[in-house]
Amino acid sequence: MSEKNIPNALKFLFGGSAGMGATLFVQPLDLVKNRMQLSGVGGKPKEYKTSLHAFRGIIEKEGFFALYNGISAGLLRQATYTTTRLGIYTWLFDMMKTDGKPPSFGVKAALGMVSGICGAFVGTPAEVALIRMTADGRLPPNERRNYKSVIDALMRIYREEGLLTLWRGAIPTMGRAMVVNAAQLASYSQAKQLIVEKFKIEEGVLLHFIASMISGLITTAASMPVDIAKTRIQNMKTINGKPEYSGPMDVLVKVVKNEGPFALWKGFFPYYFRLGPHTVLTFIFLEQMNSFYYKNVLGQSGRGAL
Repeated sequence: MSEKNIPNALKFLFGGSAGMGATLFVQPLDLVKNRMQLSGVGGKPKEYKTSLHAFRGIIEKEGFFALYNGISAGLLRQATYTTTRLGIYTWLFDMMKTDGKPPSFGVKAALGMVSGICGAFVGTPAEVALIRMTADGRLPPNERRNYKSVIDALMRIYREEGLLTLWRGAIPTMGRAMVVNAAQLASYSQAKQLIVEKFKIEEGVLLHFIASMISGLITTAASMPVDIAKTRIQNMKTINGKPEYSGPMDVLVKVVKNEGPFALWKGFFPYYFRLGPHTVLTFIFLEQMNSFYYKNVLGQSGRGAL
């Protein structure tokens, strides 16, 4: 009897729900990562020496709940970006299977790039709002944007700066998404496949956890320089009619020149501790929802999402 697959609409729903669930746990890490990447901009002294220093400083100056500034934007980002990227990836992944066997690593990487570009374009407005909302607390009171929620942020950006500003940084965001998804989705699928083959670990939470941690480490190292370029472009202001940066390469050149090459990996640990657990939780939630559907609706056991 041929295997049945989950309907495409549910693949998108499961993908977005998994990402949103993971974001509830890792939002403070995302905020610290953004603050670390914006620390030292324009040759100013670094605000934070380490990730722990950033955590302590934010809590002392702004209060514990400041760690969840921008949570509404973070959830909307997952509802748009992750819904699209995981939905498209799982849909294409099933299409590219041959006789029930998963596609090659190169095909997985290509599928990750395609799904990442699509997800990034859809999710850029929420990303812009998220970057600004998480960065607001580091500014002097008279310079803060003080968005009340992600809806308020999107409406004000549209009214005050124009529609296209909602897609500011879309190109580096899509470039980052290509790197992140090619690394994350392909390495997760490949790690999972190799672990099953070499160590005979069966489909389940342990398998998903190990594959996710491997995927998170690879993705962090590969994507951080692009992520820094994206973060600074989306947070930049226009001064006397001139933007701070002309594009992603301008950001990277200025960062290396003014802050040193290792600044491209500034905030590595909060980025990894954010991306690693987010990867783990997203894939575990996604796999559990898919496994539940396969077992209880389609009557098939031992199948995962990727």
